[in-house]
Amino acid sequence: MDFREMMESKYRDILDNYIKEQSEQALYAGQKFSRKSIEQKIAPEEIVSLHKSILLEMYPELPEDIMHSFDILLEVMIAYGIAYREHQSLRHQQEELRSEMEIAANVQQTLLGTNIPTVPGLDIGAISVPAKHMNGDYFHFVQDENNNISVAIADVIGKGIPAALCMSMIKYAMDSLPENRLDPSSILENLNRVVEQNVDPSMFITMFYGMFNPSNNIFYYASAGHEPGFYYDSKKKEFSELVARGLLLGVDKRTKYTQYEKEILPGDMVILMSDGVTECRTEEGFIEKETLIGYINKYIHLNAQEIVNNIFRELEKLQHFQLRDDFTLIILKRDV
Repeated sequence: MDFREMMESKYRDILDNYIKEQSEQALYAGQKFSRKSIEQKIAPEEIVSLHKSILLEMYPELPEDIMHSFDILLEVMIAYGIAYREHQSLRHQQEELRSEMEIAANVQQTLLGTNIPTVPGLDIGAISVPAKHMNGDYFHFVQDENNNISVAIADVIGKGIPAALCMSMIKYAMDSLPENRLDPSSILENLNRVVEQNVDPSMFITMFYGMFNPSNNIFYYASAGHEPGFYYDSKKKEFSELVARGLLLGVDKRTKYTQYEKEILPGDMVILMSDGVTECRTEEGFIEKETLIGYINKYIHLNAQEIVNNIFRELEKLQHFQLRDDFTLIILKRDV
């Protein structure tokens, strides 16, 4: 007896038992038969055809109209079966794509990973969370032989795989810079030329680059159209915007960037972010900067990493735990 003969015999028994008893046990046997049929890739219309032929054997005197009704059911099941198989194929493709995206996200995390440096007198906290699998934000730290701490934060205007590929290119462009790191404005000029030559004109990248010199406590910085950061003056207990102007990377390869500087006194903080922080969207619209400053003040007594972690959780709750954009927040805090 081949498999189909065995299935036919099994279905005949199930149908006969149910007609005689109408028991839950017979219905359960039908469910098991259905699962087995799916495993063996038996189409729904084949089950209908089998049902009709067995019913005709069992009740040859059934009215012709009743038997004809199975013809329309057969047509319905043919269309249903085609749609179901298409749906299963699409699900399989989606599962494959999801698996590939998870692998790509893990590779990206490895490629773009950076260590938060440890330097006496400076407390650093950083968090970066993608809105989707791949991150269109990027941050990077470099500590040179003189304990200067450089920090870069960048954001591709866009999300998903194209943004992630751009970030990978930026990372390797930064790695190719001279070992004796240039000043922030020169670094942005170098990266701007790389982006202009290698990135599609429809994509733009914003970047903030800063360098803290612990020997004179000066923070040097420049910006390529990036979201303005904040400076916290601990003596005045006031926040001010870190003003820095500059054209986005990739627009014009001849662009020059202005370099700014700020003395960081004990207790002061530099707060850097991507627009996924300031453009946190609630039911009432975007949050106000005062709201963000309020959260910073709420956790200002904690260390830098705890501050950024708590702010992320607060803003995540505001968005009902659904990030609409990549989220990156960095805090540099001078020890008192």
